[in-house]
Amino acid sequence: MDAVRVALLREVLAGTEWPGAARRFAGSLRRSVVPSGGGLLLVGTEEYEPWHLAAHLVDEAAWSGLPALAPTLVRHRVGPGAPPHLSVGLGRLEAAGRGETLLVVAPERPEEGLLERVHGARRAGATVLSLDGGDPELGTLSHEGLSVPAGAELDLDTVQHLVSAAAGENSLPVQRGPRRFRDRLARLADQLTAPPPSRW
Repeated sequence: MDAVRVALLREVLAGTEWPGAARRFAGSLRRSVVPSGGGLLLVGTEEYEPWHLAAHLVDEAAWSGLPALAPTLVRHRVGPGAPPHLSVGLGRLEAAGRGETLLVVAPERPEEGLLERVHGARRAGATVLSLDGGDPELGTLSHEGLSVPAGAELDLDTVQHLVSAAAGENSLPVQRGPRRFRDRLARLADQLTAPPPSRW
């Protein structure tokens, strides 16, 4: 979806929660990847691979001059002979840690194996963000999430377009008030539950 279509979509959605919610989520995404430089991992479910969002974020990273927005797409199944950018498997989540961001896209409830890996990445210090259909367990694991429940005015694919376009914008709203406190509290909880650093 190009910039003109995104602008028209925002105009149609003016007065709803979606443009503002997408911009807030995109701001969280930018803040989590740009300062750290640790990289962005993007993963879907076994049934839903967010390759379209990956492509849009690669474009936005190039256009905005923010290379950290370009994700590594983590796949449930990697076929033989897949090119390097399509050959990263779920094992990469087990290596995720401090300074990295994991963005989970899950229209339906994620399978237990994926939730366990996401939990492990969070405990190891990765920042977890989610675009989802409202799964409570994934919501609990996420530092920040944007849910598109069944019956909403938009589907998750459309919200992904709004988020990726907003992530590449050069001016995003500054986070204020209670959310900032909640972020600090989440970071403190992660530090208290993280495993001790390895001495080796």
